[in-house]
Formats: sequence, C-alpha cells, structure tokens
Amino acid sequence: MKVTTTPLHKSFSIQLRVIDALLRREVLTRYGRDNIGFLWLFVEPMIFIVGMTALFAYRGLFISGIPVIPFLVTGYSSVLMWRNAANRCSKAIVPNISLLYHRNVTVLDLFLARIVLEIAGASMALIVISAFLIAMGYMALPVDILTMVQGWFLLAFFATGLGLIVGALTEMSDGFERIWQIITLVTFPISGAFFMVEWLPKSAQEMALWVPMIHGVELMREGYYGAVVKAHYNIPYLVVVNCIMLLAGLVLVYKAKDNVGSE
Repeated sequence: MKVTTTPLHKSFSIQLRVIDALLRREVLTRYGRDNIGFLWLFVEPMIFIVGMTALFAYRGLFISGIPVIPFLVTGYSSVLMWRNAANRCSKAIVPNISLLYHRNVTVLDLFLARIVLEIAGASMALIVISAFLIAMGYMALPVDILTMVQGWFLLAFFATGLGLIVGALTEMSDGFERIWQIITLVTFPISGAFFMVEWLPKSAQEMALWVPMIHGVELMREGYYGAVVKAHYNIPYLVVVNCIMLLAGLVLVYKAKDNVGSE
C-alpha cells in the first residue's frame, strides 16, 4: 500500500495558516467587534503598565540613581508577557475542543495561538507606551535597542515554553491550575521586575541568578540604560533553560493530546 506524505514546506505552510486562523478567532472571541475591539490586545497590558508605573513612581522619579519610569515599564511588561502567556494556556483545550475535529488543528496549535497573541500584545504595549513616554519626555531613547530586543526575544522564548508546560499540565491535572496560581504569586516578586541583581547582597545575587526570567530583564535594562547600570546575566544559561522548557512543553503537550483523545 502506497503511503503519501506531505512535503515539509507544505506542512509548515498549513501550520502557519491554521495558527493564523486560530489567532483571528481568538481575537474576535476575546475582544469582539464592539468598542475598540482588537485594540484591547495591547491597551489592556498598557493599562497595567501605566497603573503600576504611576503607583511606584509617585514618590520620586529616580530609584538607586536611575529613572524609575523606564525601570518599571521594562520590568512589569516582561512579567505581563510570560505570566499572561501561561495563564491563557491554562485550561485552553476544553473551550476549544470542537476545533480539534478539524484534521489540521492540533492541541499544540491551540496553545501556540494563545501564546503568540499574548507575546504580540505585550510587545505592542511596550512599544506604544515607551514611544508615548519618550515623546512626552518621561523616558529617554534606549542606549542599545538591539540588546533590549535580544532580552525581550529571550523572554518571549521563555514564555513560549512556560505556556506549553502550564497548558498541558492543567489539562492533565485539575489541581495544577491552583498550584500554578500559587507559583505565579511566588515568582512575581523574584522575577527581577522590581529590582536589579546588583542591588542585592552578594550572598543573594548567586541565588537570584538561578531564576531564568531575571537574565532577560537584566539584559533589557542594560540595553536601555547602558553603562549607567551594572547588569548581571548569563545568556547561555537562559537559552539552555528555554530549550529544556520548550522540549518539556512539547512532550507534555503530546501527552495532553492523548489525554484529550481518551476523554
């Protein structure tokens, strides 16, 4: 019996079209066509960023000798990206299970569509709010924008792996959703959003650098502030952690797919 296989480039093209269709559906389902519609994709995270910035900046415009507004914008936007990507993947299969009856739609596609949407929203929010604050004179231009982009890309990579892991585990175990909420609360203050490693005691700096997100945030802030700050990061470490998380996420998604099929 002759078995026909789809060429790799055609499979990739189909995969992109599927994710694009799921993205459009997710935007319409979540934000609708009324009011500002899809603009909530980045307006929502912008509101959080502005609110947190105003909350922490009202006491002064500098912290440890550096402007506090870009410090908070870069830090909190990074938290929004990886946290929202994971939260949106939590229990994402059940409300979309009917889509899996389409031959080309897979569990992985459902997760990737949501992850891409959250990364895009956080990225647009960071760009728009930064441009506005720079135009208003509250922020200066970044010293090295390519370094900032590199840090942001590594954080997006991290968010992708984390989203797949959380999405798969919440499908495989009903109790993990509550566990993830606790993990989120614990990791938020140690994510590097509201401190720099250099400000910590020497004994705590090595412990802090075990937290993967910190490396991406430190790299972003070095790109923004330049030599004004002393950033601590290890790019190979973050890349290795991201690759391990992505691989673990893909394996768990495969197992979650079997779990869905058995229900």
